[in-house]
Amino acid sequence: MKKIIHPIAGMMAMVIIATFWLSSVSVEVFGAPADIALVKTGVAWGILLLTPTMVLTGRSGAALAGERRVGLIAVKRKRMALIAANGLLVLIPSALFLAFRARAGVLDAGFYAVQAVELVAGPVNLFLLALNLRDGLRMSGRLRTRGA
Repeated sequence: MKKIIHPIAGMMAMVIIATFWLSSVSVEVFGAPADIALVKTGVAWGILLLTPTMVLTGRSGAALAGERRVGLIAVKRKRMALIAANGLLVLIPSALFLAFRARAGVLDAGFYAVQAVELVAGPVNLFLLALNLRDGLRMSGRLRTRGA
């Protein structure tokens, strides 16, 4: 069961993060302030879906790894720690701040500074998750390394 849950949860997390990012960029380019408030509120509520998905990804990965702490498993564990820290310390507070400010109609320099941070931190997590996906595929034998 863990072998099924882990990749599904990981892919769900990646899709959710990509959706947050693409929605944010699109609304900033094409949307009115009311649209920005709607998207930022949606992202904030979306954290309630993303958080358990990320926890499930991490826990199922840890269960699959067992006691092993070397090789690609060690690399994946380090990346997950970075992903979690980025999410908890940067992305969640940013999303909540942006939703609050957008709903209040305060789209000032502070809003856009935090928005810029979020628009960088989101793809960082997406990239780190993609690296973990690649390494998971290598570990499962579904992806060969170059030269193999």
